[in-house]
Amino acid sequence: MMARVYTTTLCLGLLGLALLVANSISDATELRPEAGELAEPIVLSDRCPASFEQTEAGVCELRNMYQFYDSLQGRGVGGTKTALPEHRDGFSPEQIDLGRYLFFDPALSGDGSTSCASCHHPNLGFSDGRARAVGVAGHAVKRSSPTLWNVAFLKHLFWDARADSLEEQAQGPLYSPEEMANTPAQLLATLQDNETYRRLFRQAFPDGELDEISLGQVYLSLAAFQTSLISLNSRYDRYAHGFHAALSDKEIEGMNVFRSFVARCAECHTPPLFTNQQVAVIGSPEPEGLPLDIGAEATWNAPKMKGGFKVPTLRNIAKTAPYMHSGRFGTLREAVAFYTGGRGHAVPEGVDMHIHWHIWEPNLTDVELDRLVDFLGALTDETFTPAIRDAVPSGLTPIGVSPLNKSNKTSHTSDSVARDSGDSAELTLGAAS
Repeated sequence: MMARVYTTTLCLGLLGLALLVANSISDATELRPEAGELAEPIVLSDRCPASFEQTEAGVCELRNMYQFYDSLQGRGVGGTKTALPEHRDGFSPEQIDLGRYLFFDPALSGDGSTSCASCHHPNLGFSDGRARAVGVAGHAVKRSSPTLWNVAFLKHLFWDARADSLEEQAQGPLYSPEEMANTPAQLLATLQDNETYRRLFRQAFPDGELDEISLGQVYLSLAAFQTSLISLNSRYDRYAHGFHAALSDKEIEGMNVFRSFVARCAECHTPPLFTNQQVAVIGSPEPEGLPLDIGAEATWNAPKMKGGFKVPTLRNIAKTAPYMHSGRFGTLREAVAFYTGGRGHAVPEGVDMHIHWHIWEPNLTDVELDRLVDFLGALTDETFTPAIRDAVPSGLTPIGVSPLNKSNKTSHTSDSVARDSGDSAELTLGAAS
């Protein structure tokens, strides 16, 4: 009897998600203009994105299969059938859609060249395919661009965990001289001088000050859009929900290695979010020629956190090479092999690091490393990738400077870009890192 009830509940949940996806796909089809055609006037969507349900209050709330499960202390820790940690939602459809326009509009940068999507491109796993991010005028920053998939669940942002909200995080790259190089006053003036943006902000914030755009509204809109980037329907997820044929034999072998007490991958990259959201000191090496990045030591002024970085999610990890905080490893195979090289083997001579206790010497075989890579590929899900509008309110080309225009995928990418722009000696700690 209990099995029948569970099956019925599962089917109802899947049916509800199917209806949400259908509605959202219909929305995207209706709102997307033909190539070369400008949508005039721009009107914000009044429907929630895929995987969200619009409540009677008019806001969007996330729905997913993991809500059927429990979790140890509500922290998203446990086996395959484990609830996710708490997340942010409750934004209106209009706020989410306004955030999308802002995200892809290079008008948010000081010189009108660079958008948020220049470093977080949807076709590159909401990263940029570079070892280290590149900002306005080709400025190369010190760290890579982390993915934005599932940021609704994250409690801390940036590699060094120095921001506690998406609103706080947004201000970093917006005003960093090496990234988007804007100022609060110039950003407000740009938006306020644009009649379309004034109208869209009134639509998204009907209770706000009449015809006055605020910085808080800008940050909230960007946060609203980013919390809509949900990736929870990979082949691994289908396996976790009971469809075991979703994974191949090699992928299941890799999952078993991943979850084993020998490899210990899952102790930090904990399913289902595939991060425990903690900061870990693992002793990852810097690219040749770059000084040691002290990481979270600067955040907490704590020497024991030297070289510590936030444990990243592994969702869509196959789409976001190169890897580590500075793009040190060009492939997943290189990245997983690092963990079997020996505890602290890459720490520079004379540097005292408090290596995380999970890091040891598992001595994984080449076959086991290959199976790990196979499994990580099963974490890919870009089903709900949002459409890029053909036009943004500023009239500039959406995205602006695009990482798709460059073939640099290795750890030498940012160096070459910096040399081309005359900035090879200025690898600065960018705010988005």
